[in-house]
Amino acid sequence: MAKDDRDILEILKGELDFIEKGGYGRSVRTPWLEKSVFQDSLSCINYADPKHSVPCSECRLLEYVDTAQQVEAVPCHFIHLNEAGDTIEELENTENEAKLEKEVKDWLRARIHEIEETRSRSNLA
Repeated sequence: MAKDDRDILEILKGELDFIEKGGYGRSVRTPWLEKSVFQDSLSCINYADPKHSVPCSECRLLEYVDTAQQVEAVPCHFIHLNEAGDTIEELENTENEAKLEKEVKDWLRARIHEIEETRSRSNLA
């Protein structure tokens, strides 16, 4: 199986755009279903695939997950979002959607900025 060859910058920008447009809000059709960060967006390599046929080890987001957590069922939920080490997993369990959304957006903006800066320096060299 091929590794996810999507551009990580485009994945992160797409996720930020998705969140900013209310992507994780409750659906009018299925308001009882909670949405899960990354899993319920196009960022996920298994989006809309109920069989999850592609292993998470193929996902581009895995580079942001500590090695010890890469074996978790949903490894991207163990990305450290801030200096305190908060993860999506922890914040989803607190049921504080506003804090979760803020921390994920801040994390996405920081990673996007880092990648753009790195690519900009590479293009100047």
